[in-house]
Order: sequence, then structure tokens, then C-alpha cells
Amino acid sequence: MSDQSPKKVVVLGTGGTIAGTAASASDNLGYTAAQVGVAELLAQVPGMDRALGGCTLVSEQVAQIDSKDMSFAVWQALAQRVQHHLAQPEVKAVVITHGTDTLEETAYFLHAVLPLQWVSRKPVVLTCAMRPATSLSPDGPQNLLDAIAVALCPQACGVMVVAAGSVHGALDVQKTHTYRPDAFSSGDAGALGYVEEGQLRLLRNWPLDQSNKALIAIEKIANLSCWPRVEIVMNYAGGSAYMVDAMLQPLPGVPALQGLVVAATGNGTLHHALEAALRRASQAGVRVVRASRCANGRVLATEHAEFAHSEGLSPVKARVALMLALMSGG
Repeated sequence: MSDQSPKKVVVLGTGGTIAGTAASASDNLGYTAAQVGVAELLAQVPGMDRALGGCTLVSEQVAQIDSKDMSFAVWQALAQRVQHHLAQPEVKAVVITHGTDTLEETAYFLHAVLPLQWVSRKPVVLTCAMRPATSLSPDGPQNLLDAIAVALCPQACGVMVVAAGSVHGALDVQKTHTYRPDAFSSGDAGALGYVEEGQLRLLRNWPLDQSNKALIAIEKIANLSCWPRVEIVMNYAGGSAYMVDAMLQPLPGVPALQGLVVAATGNGTLHHALEAALRRASQAGVRVVRASRCANGRVLATEHAEFAHSEGLSPVKARVALMLALMSGG
């Protein structure tokens, strides 16, 4: 007998600007993030019942933080709750409200660790806002409606970000603007599609390419008390070895450095002094990965390259990938 119970959309709240408040409706900068609970936030969205199309809405507050303060502990809790809900037969999709500052890292993390058996059938959609809930013209309500529309699309799957009417895959999405509501881009890969009056116009395939997926179980992450220490350094004119050499020095109470991602110039190029320091780090057992500080394009592999490249990931996503690889022994 088929399951005739009502389908559910689960919304997990983590805080962010979308849940922020300011003293004045005209203030889009001096607000405090993560002040409105996710249930209250959803209750304030006009047209939500119509967008749900008969599905039941369930909300859960996983965290209540400004996403600039995102932590490994929140990632652990979020991954576990997403997996829990995706495994329920009545759940059709999971939507996550999140701050914009580290949204791309959380999206990639979930893309890398969520079991393919679930995200290949049920989408995980992150959404956000650049203006607080108290703004004269908040963008959060429309972004939530658009996220629900994408989550309920037939055949929708994978981990995505929906903001300002655009749909981005977790692998490609980056925050590219500090202020305007349309703050996210997928670079030269392009958006997956656009939400127009509640309807998705899909331009590319759903984001299920997990060739960069780390081979690590959520259960292992859940029991991890100390994540591998991986830092990011940048190449720039007059670059030096000082930062890398300093990070190699042991400090009381600080885990030893296990990985370094370098936000290199251009196609992974490095100042000679920084390159020498990275070589010393590699000889000391530190894994080194080259990404690029360029917003578009990727580091292309060259013959006899000394350091691994990031396989198209931005520096912050390459850091997440390297941490997961170190956890799994890869």
C-alpha cells in the first residue's frame, strides 16, 4: 500500500541576517543577526501556504548565530539533522535558513558529506537574506518562497543555494558582493536556473556531480572532538614566508598544522618566498593545496606541479575539502 500521508518540507534555522533585526526599518547595516526564530520567520511570509501546495511545513531551530561565527559544532549538528529528516519517507525536501557570510562553505560541506542515496532523491536548499527581517524591503520572505518553490520541483535533487531569484549549485556558488541583495554568483559556470513568479526555469542539470565528495561518514563527524587544523594563506606582491613559518611552530593548546590552502595568484602562481615556505611545510608533513584568489576560472594542472590543485574549488571550499580528506585518511 502506498504512503498517503501528507508530504513535509522541513525548514532548519541557523540564524543569519534573514533572522536579524534593527532599531529602524531604514537601517540595513546596523542590525543584529539571528534574533528571530525560524518558526516566527516562516509565519511572517505572505503566500507560504500557496507555495507549499498542500505540503506540511515543519521547522526546527538548529542554531541561532551570525554566520560569520559559524563553527564546526554547528556543522556537525546541521549535517546530522539534515540526514535525519531526509531519511523520513514523508519528508520531500529540507530548506535551511543561513547567514550569507559563510553560506558557500556550509553548502559545500553538506554537498560533500550528505549521503548520495538521500540527496539524489530529495533536495537540500539553503537560503538567506542581505537585509534584516525588520527592513523596509526585506529580501528574506521572497527568498524563502523561492527556496520552497525549488525544493518542491519534480526531480529536484542535490544541495543548492537560492537567493535573489537565482539558483546556484553548492560547488560553484560564491558570495561576490558586500551589500546588494543579488550578492551570489556561480562564476563562469553560471546559475542552475531562475525562479520567476514561483516557477523554476532550469538552465543546467541538477547538482549531483560529487566527484569531489569526501569519503567520510556523518557518524564519524558527529563524534569528532577536534577537526584537522587547516589554514588559508594568500599570495600577493611582496609575499613572504613569515606567515607559513609561524604557523609551523608549535603553540601550547593549539593543534599542529595539518593542511594549508594557498589562495594563489592567477593559475596557482606563487611568490618565490612563499613557495619556499610551502615547500618546507610540505616536507614537515603538511598537505598543501593551491587554489586561486581569482573570482572566476580554476587552477589548471601543469606538468611537474609541486603542489596539488583544488580541482576548481575556491580557497574556502578547498579548505573544507582538505579537512574532510584528512579526516578520512585521503
